[in-house]
Amino acid sequence: MATLTPQELARHIDHTLLKPEATARDIERLCAEARQHGFHAVCVPGSRVIQARHLLEDTDVKVATVAGFPLGHGDPDSKRFEVEAAIDNGAQEIDVVLNIGRLKERDDAYVLRELRDVVEAADERVVKVILETGLLTRDEIERACHLVLDTGARFVKTSTGFGPGGATVEDVKRLREWVGPKFGVKAAGGIRDTQAALALIEAGANRIGTSAGVEMVRSVFAG
Repeated sequence: MATLTPQELARHIDHTLLKPEATARDIERLCAEARQHGFHAVCVPGSRVIQARHLLEDTDVKVATVAGFPLGHGDPDSKRFEVEAAIDNGAQEIDVVLNIGRLKERDDAYVLRELRDVVEAADERVVKVILETGLLTRDEIERACHLVLDTGARFVKTSTGFGPGGATVEDVKRLREWVGPKFGVKAAGGIRDTQAALALIEAGANRIGTSAGVEMVRSVFAG
């Protein structure tokens, strides 16, 4: 299994808080933890982007937010508007849910057009496409990966954390195989401890989305 220092592990982590009941005080705590531990990014709801960017403006921690979250089946124009608003408010990375139903019915032209619009709206910021692997067959996941590679996005991502299942080593290995060695793979959904995170990184994940990053980094220190 991969061996990382606490600092190396922290740079893989998107410290995430997307619970609907999250308050401004919760976001303040999230950003303070990200600042303290040097996480790659925080991932917050769109309405909290301005606050998070202000709290992290003198750090290297990125501010990420979501679009089409968590179901992915909104109108493409609404996703594009979410992304444009997020960028205007200071978001540096976007995690967008693709339209799962359209993918399942093999409307690849729709999926491509929507994701290309999102990437265009992100204006060269990093876009991660959430596949929600727990709802897809192996063949659907492979086809989704090939589509995402043709959109200008930078990552495929396993899950929202709100759908069935979550990140698995098997899924991450498949994603890495299908997108190749240079494309981003983000594992998210149910990642609660250091050993799980390290196994996913060894399987090919560049980024880990989790709300348990503080505990993970402290566990490496303790070990």
